[in-house]
Amino acid sequence: MNKNPEHIGIVLDGNRRFAKRLMLEPWKGHELGFKKIKKLFKWCKELEIKEITLYCFSMQNFNRPKKEFDYLMNLFEKGFNEVSTNEDIHKDKIRINIIGRYYLFPEKVQEKIKKVIDLTKDYNDYKINIALAYGGREEIIDAVKKVAEKVENKELEIKNINEETFSENLYLNTEPDLIIRTGGDRRTSNFLPWQSIYSEWFFLEKAWPEFEKEDLIKVIEEYKNRDRRFGK
Repeated sequence: MNKNPEHIGIVLDGNRRFAKRLMLEPWKGHELGFKKIKKLFKWCKELEIKEITLYCFSMQNFNRPKKEFDYLMNLFEKGFNEVSTNEDIHKDKIRINIIGRYYLFPEKVQEKIKKVIDLTKDYNDYKINIALAYGGREEIIDAVKKVAEKVENKELEIKNINEETFSENLYLNTEPDLIIRTGGDRRTSNFLPWQSIYSEWFFLEKAWPEFEKEDLIKVIEEYKNRDRRFGK
């Protein structure tokens, strides 16, 4: 049997559909989803999961209606404000890492993000990666540009380019043991295509705001019983 996962990725899907079922405006589901994220942090600590990566806003999400986009930006701003003053973040030494092209966000949101990154940069007990303005293909393209620039500046020789050197230029250079997608869809949706080649995927019908600790435990137990051969 496998040991507990050290790194879990989650595609937080189904917020809007859940809100519609409650007869709420669709974007209100994002607020319910944000509240569930705060609970997730506590569950992962209890289960001794050291790293989580959350898919919160994709590059394609920029196409959402302006009212919903503005609502999300306000929610992110509020969320990062809360994180920067959260005593548990500092007590448990949780590093907050943002992956993606978040420089495309409004400046006030960028400022909150940079503050949280700076406040937690020296913490190493736990790690939370938040994918914002993220796309897996975009991540690979950005990594190719970084590698090309290093070659052009004679910092890297072409013969030395390999999986390890390429991974070092990605937004995220760790790999999830398992990835959960809530909301019922069975697609990977451009999430960590490089890092997830050996991740175990779990697709749940529940929307993200419905996700509970029992669901997380059930997924982990199934993960531990899977035969992970890694091509051997």
